Amino acid sequence: MDTFLFTGVVELPWWGYALAALALTHITIVAVTVFLHRHQAHRALDLHPVVSHFFRFWLWLTTGMVTREWVAVHRMHHAKCDTAEDPHSPRFFGIARVLFGGVFLYVKAAHDPHTLERYGQGTPDDWLERHLYSKYQSLGLILMGLIDVLVFGLGPGLLIVLAQIVWIPFWAAGVINGIGHYWGYRLWSTPDWSTNIVPFGLLIGGEELHNNHHAFATSAKLSNKWYEFDLGWGYIRALEILGLAKVKHVAPTPHFTAPRPVVDPQTLQAVITNRYDVLAKYARSLWQTYTEEVRLLQRSRPRDAAALETVKPLLDRDEKILDEAERRRLAETLPKSRALETVYAMRHELSALWGRSLASRDELVAQLQDWCQRAEASGIRSLAEFSQRLRCYA
Repeated sequence: MDTFLFTGVVELPWWGYALAALALTHITIVAVTVFLHRHQAHRALDLHPVVSHFFRFWLWLTTGMVTREWVAVHRMHHAKCDTAEDPHSPRFFGIARVLFGGVFLYVKAAHDPHTLERYGQGTPDDWLERHLYSKYQSLGLILMGLIDVLVFGLGPGLLIVLAQIVWIPFWAAGVINGIGHYWGYRLWSTPDWSTNIVPFGLLIGGEELHNNHHAFATSAKLSNKWYEFDLGWGYIRALEILGLAKVKHVAPTPHFTAPRPVVDPQTLQAVITNRYDVLAKYARSLWQTYTEEVRLLQRSRPRDAAALETVKPLLDRDEKILDEAERRRLAETLPKSRALETVYAMRHELSALWGRSLASRDELVAQLQDWCQRAEASGIRSLAEFSQRLRCYA
């Protein structure tokens, strides 16, 4: 009996136990990214009830998380991203606290009745949810621990269940919420600090592509560029082929035609739909103007050129994530270059178009047409060329 408890049903070399732990925690990662995140929080896809309930059952066994709580906290994160009301922003709590103590920030937000009421709508509310999963959150973890000990033995089983318990709090609550708003690369100028940690979403099921997700929150696919890989999307496609999932939304793919002589409602709609692609292409015009202006000023007014170089990191950031000191620095420095000041100001005019919810379609078309006319009459080559490209969106 003692030998059986020590070795368990399955006896493996040390690396076999490590692979078993990795496989079990990976199932949990898939459950979080496919079920909790893309299916429940953002409705990017529909799942067959059998698949949906398997993921819900597995998360109860391995994390004890309640679907409604996770969804509510995540939706609140999007609604209040990188503000003082964000439940886990490293900009306000510090990277160390979110990375290593993100689970405590999650628990605090998850137990706020206002958060659950406002952001937790539409999640499972059946008998099992009310009388088992939500009511006895720790029971699943206890059962999982007993199963691990029975299968793998006392020592390896306890280590494996410990890995299962800490895996999601560290990687999801810590790494994604922490590093994913602190360090990495950005493809899209979102009004927050989200980043893509690495282009290969393998370890955390594609969640590494966090900036892509914030740009296209309702997309079932998190990779946007040819060199990016979203493992979660691979699982979704496999489920779709088997008839167990149905994708509802993916990020829009820009389409282009010959430049229209004037802006029409179709151009406006295409620009709004592809707004992050528009801003990414605008950034190239901005950097082209910046490079040309700094080069010119270095010959005639080197102090002004040096001043422009100090605000370079701020030029392509959304105004919403600039603090008062950064706005003041830009306001004081940009007038040293009329061209750069114009290009910077017109970027924010352009991005304001899709935020004017009270304007009619005809008013927005007229505003976009006026923007293009002023851009092409500005005498700034990069801005005029961008305006021409803007009228090609179809």
